[in-house]
Amino acid sequence: MPIFLYIAIDDKGKTVNGKVDQLTRAAAIEALTKQGLRPISVNETKQKSDGFKLKDAMGGNKIKSDQLVMFTRQLSAMVGAGVPILRALTALSEHIAESPVLKRILVNIIHDVEAGSTLGDAMAKYPNTFNDVYVNMVRAGEAAGILDEILKRLAVQQEKSMTMRKKIKSSMAYPLVLMGITVLAFFGLMFFVIPQIGKILTDLGGADAKLPGITLAMLWISDAIIRYWYIVFGIIGGVTYGTMRYIKTTKGKFQFHSLLLKIPILRVVVMKVAVAHFARTFSALIEAGVAVLEALSVTSRAVGNVVYEKALLEAEVEVKNGKSLSSAIEANSLFPPIVSQMLLVGEETGQTEKVFIKVADFYEEEVDAAISSISSIIEPVMIVIMGGMVGLIAASVMLPIASLSQNIK
Repeated sequence: MPIFLYIAIDDKGKTVNGKVDQLTRAAAIEALTKQGLRPISVNETKQKSDGFKLKDAMGGNKIKSDQLVMFTRQLSAMVGAGVPILRALTALSEHIAESPVLKRILVNIIHDVEAGSTLGDAMAKYPNTFNDVYVNMVRAGEAAGILDEILKRLAVQQEKSMTMRKKIKSSMAYPLVLMGITVLAFFGLMFFVIPQIGKILTDLGGADAKLPGITLAMLWISDAIIRYWYIVFGIIGGVTYGTMRYIKTTKGKFQFHSLLLKIPILRVVVMKVAVAHFARTFSALIEAGVAVLEALSVTSRAVGNVVYEKALLEAEVEVKNGKSLSSAIEANSLFPPIVSQMLLVGEETGQTEKVFIKVADFYEEEVDAAISSISSIIEPVMIVIMGGMVGLIAASVMLPIASLSQNIK
């Protein structure tokens, strides 16, 4: 965010120098005026804001989920106890030692709030820390005068999301380790074991010894990797880097997420994770008093899958045209029938948020079961691959040895 250096006169007629973080010069002047200062000079400086240093631009501006949950719970408790928002933010910023990034952000938010900005608008300037859902719920809480209750709901929602992410990571850790070991074992065999085996076979049978096709293939692959390792690893690195860059583009991300939804085993997990995120986020926004259309727009960006994001934006258009949300969801095959049925019940009873919390709880449990089943499938598959690789190498060794022994007889 741009920094503006200013010279101003306060209400006592004294000259004051300082700096202020705002998006535009006009916004900086307005902020100074709200503080009771009469700006004389306001100029943008090339200095980077403390909230967005180089490491922040590369993702350092994000804080850990558990730190954000703790901050949200503490702020909720202080606001609920009647502590003014500025005093609560100041107290929290002074006692946050484990997260310097969050401390810098809070200092900037305090300055914005002192300048007359709402808490939601001040948080919106830091999207890597406070996402759309967080900001919109805070804005709704401020408007309705129930900020402490909204912050409690936010903390619960964040804890649920954090728990789901941790379960997914822990369930996939073992298969990923096995995959890494398999790749390392393959290149280790190609670099160190196969050449020695080839040398032994050549010493036993001579340079003109006829070796089986599988042995020749393994020797050829090993020789190619050793001779042109820089090309092999360059291609692997280039393809990996190019693929990751392409996936980050709008078109690439959509194609990647669409591919995940076409793989039979992964489709179930991706669908259940997206539905769980949609149900919990949407229910939290509706319970906070956010309008249905705005809740759909915000939720679509919080689902984490651009295919579902597109589906929810299409549902938003249909709701604008007078269609019920349950019928719009029902027409899309991405959502299981139970989602539209439960949503219809919520619309008829006026308890959509409560019904969707039940849907979120159900699908979060389903995610745990689906991930466990995938992990149980991946583990033996990786073991079979590793065993097959070892068996292939053993066959490439034993076949020529058996052939040479027959020739010796």
